[in-house]
Amino acid sequence: MSKTEHIPFADIEKKWQDRWEADGAFRAPKIPHPGKKFYCLDMFPYPSAAGLHVGHPEGYTATDILCRYKRMRDFDVLHPMGWDAFGLPAENFAIATGTHPAKVTKDNVENFRRQIKALGFSYDWDREVDTTDPGYYKWTQWIFLQLFKKGLAYESTAPINFCPSCKTGLANEEVFNGACERCGTKVERKNLRQWVLKITAYADRLESDLAGLDWPDSTLAMQKHWIGRSEGAEVAFKTEAGDELKVFTTRPDTLFGATYMVLAPEHALVAKLTAAAQKAAVAAYVDAAKNKSDLERTELQKEKSGVFTGGFAINPVNGKKIPVWIADYVLGSYGTGAIMAVPAHDERDHEFASKYQIAIVTVVKGEAEDDKAFTGDGVAVNSDFLNGLATSEAKKKMIAWLGEKKLGTKRVNYKLRDWLFSRQRYWGEPIPIVHCAKCGIVPVPEDQLPLRLPEVADFKPTGTGESPLANATDWVSTKCPACAAPAKRETNTMPQWAGSCWYYLRFIDPKNSAAAWSKDLEKAWGPVDCYVGGAEHAVLHLLYSRFWHKVLFDLGFVSTKEPFQKLRHQGMILSYSNRDSKGNYHTYEDVEYDDQNRAKLTATGEILTSQVEKMSKSKKNVVNPDVVLKRYGADAFRLYEMFMGPFEQAKPWDMRSIEGVYRFLKRAFVLINDLNNAGAEGDGLVALRHRTIKKVGEDIESFGFNTAISSLMIYLNAIQADKAPSKTDLNTFLILLNPFAPHLTEELWEKLGHEKLLCREPWPSWDPQFLIESVLEYPVQVNGKLRDTFKIAADAPDELVKETAVKLVKIQTAVGTQTIVKVILIPKKLVNLVVK
Repeated sequence: MSKTEHIPFADIEKKWQDRWEADGAFRAPKIPHPGKKFYCLDMFPYPSAAGLHVGHPEGYTATDILCRYKRMRDFDVLHPMGWDAFGLPAENFAIATGTHPAKVTKDNVENFRRQIKALGFSYDWDREVDTTDPGYYKWTQWIFLQLFKKGLAYESTAPINFCPSCKTGLANEEVFNGACERCGTKVERKNLRQWVLKITAYADRLESDLAGLDWPDSTLAMQKHWIGRSEGAEVAFKTEAGDELKVFTTRPDTLFGATYMVLAPEHALVAKLTAAAQKAAVAAYVDAAKNKSDLERTELQKEKSGVFTGGFAINPVNGKKIPVWIADYVLGSYGTGAIMAVPAHDERDHEFASKYQIAIVTVVKGEAEDDKAFTGDGVAVNSDFLNGLATSEAKKKMIAWLGEKKLGTKRVNYKLRDWLFSRQRYWGEPIPIVHCAKCGIVPVPEDQLPLRLPEVADFKPTGTGESPLANATDWVSTKCPACAAPAKRETNTMPQWAGSCWYYLRFIDPKNSAAAWSKDLEKAWGPVDCYVGGAEHAVLHLLYSRFWHKVLFDLGFVSTKEPFQKLRHQGMILSYSNRDSKGNYHTYEDVEYDDQNRAKLTATGEILTSQVEKMSKSKKNVVNPDVVLKRYGADAFRLYEMFMGPFEQAKPWDMRSIEGVYRFLKRAFVLINDLNNAGAEGDGLVALRHRTIKKVGEDIESFGFNTAISSLMIYLNAIQADKAPSKTDLNTFLILLNPFAPHLTEELWEKLGHEKLLCREPWPSWDPQFLIESVLEYPVQVNGKLRDTFKIAADAPDELVKETAVKLVKIQTAVGTQTIVKVILIPKKLVNLVVK
């Protein structure tokens, strides 16, 4: 009978968390040793009022395991944590509750910090940052000024995406299926004065520098898709009046098949091209297009529409007159705002031409389906000097011809648009710009930063296009830094993305008041070696951060071209919802499980319908870490998060399954806590120990945490089966388990008589000679059916393996009077007897 009935995990956790903090166990050195630095970063959280749910710590647990392992491998580890605290969610919550966003943010940060610390993560809390701290956003504003001085920040008044619920402008990347990504409200188009960042100036490098990054293929593909690089030619068409219409095409080989042109409704030549008879129809169409977002006009548009202008252009390769239409699927902001249409070889053009009965001319021969455009490569036909050429050759020849005739040139185009940077909200970084009637746009001098966010009584969004800051007249009114005349401050604020674009750099040197970071420290710690966070940031945050980083690289402030060398995404953690016969949802606290593992309502005994779904308050299946920690402790929580399944895959949280992980920890605790000594002398489980050391280390490096835990469970089973567990096995087991379950293992390490912290122990090494199995177990099949198994020396000759298999009693019984036709041996795997 064990003398240990339960694990006092609450006491153990506090004891070791206090000890780690007092000891400075996870404090990163100022400068790492050469070749020994490991900068591991979590995508820092937005501290919401709801606090952590069990999905948040999945990535944090993974990086903590990796960092603890790396420290044991003698790396200098930088593993910081901070808060991405500006933005709409805090402001909207503040408006709903009547609490100032600063107070909301402070309370939320304190709660998040408490919850994260309770899990025992090995963060260097001395480096904590908060994007709403003036000491931090001083440098966010400083970076903006560097962009401004480099000509990469400019003011523009243009139609933008506007969310009527959030009452602010949105970047294209923040619109999903025509709706605001944050609140789901249908986006409108609105003409507003905006600050815009010229990310398009870096489009080529943002695409080409993806090569060499250790990122998931899906994320690389999403970055490339959003940047949208395409090669082709820019071609000059002329209108009948002699005005030039430039188009970009990826298929210059199809120019002979261009039978019409399409202009964006906002194109500058629409009015001039429009014939008198078409003016009313064109004007109505142009007006309707103004109210549609770019997405509604392109990807979300089910059926293409357009209006003939009554005007014509001349195809430069054959001199033919072709009609010019306007259609809203062509965007004025993309390319030249005009396209040549080749309906025989473009699906969109074919659909449009068929609808409006425009000529369709085949110029590429291939295997086309009836009534469909042929969009593949083939051989040029009906194309004069291109006839008979394969598509690739025809492209080259046409581009050369256009160049000779001065009608066009080779060109690379990008789908990426400049970054809409302004927000008409209060809770964000003030943009350090002054508007002067005499001097125009003037940057705030760097020695006057930070430009602090003023205290205002009313921070509700106006919805007029002006930020609430416009009402802070004392703050808005200032003097021009250039001429000292009365001037006005910029009242738009920065988007939430601004603070998260560069936080990884501030973590390197967070207390520096003279610079955003030391160049020497950046060179020593950069780039981030391993970055972990949700795949939902695969475009926005990563693209914006990479853009800022490249600008800083060009200016000499950072030493690397890319900020994040390795990137991993955690899979979403789902949860079981439980509904009764009336369709009502019930929380985990209201549910228990019967002997068939079915969920039932504790109060009535009714069997409930369980289903794996995304965590949602309405479905009452959100799992609060505080509840789990109180019942099972931090180590069981951490271990279960990693044991649920492959790290990058979605998986359901199941309260029934965490029990198994808790029992594993309890078995380890009971085994060592009940020992009367520190373990027996002797070699112990040599082969298994070395295999486990190798397996767990390799799995941690490759994010195979679930299989690492399985190996540790096998190792514990073997140690328990040993009548006198060896000191070496007990020590090794605790070291290997420590990154996963740090509190419990520290306690047991001390119980075994060790005085130093376990987290400071070196990771054990493995010896290849002990990885070779000395004995193998062979399954034996008869006609493919398993009948018996046997053990034999791993180096036994093949004939001896076969003989041993045939002589087994169970095998002879299975064969009976039949004849053994063949004995098939798969070395080190199995033996199969074919009988008739």
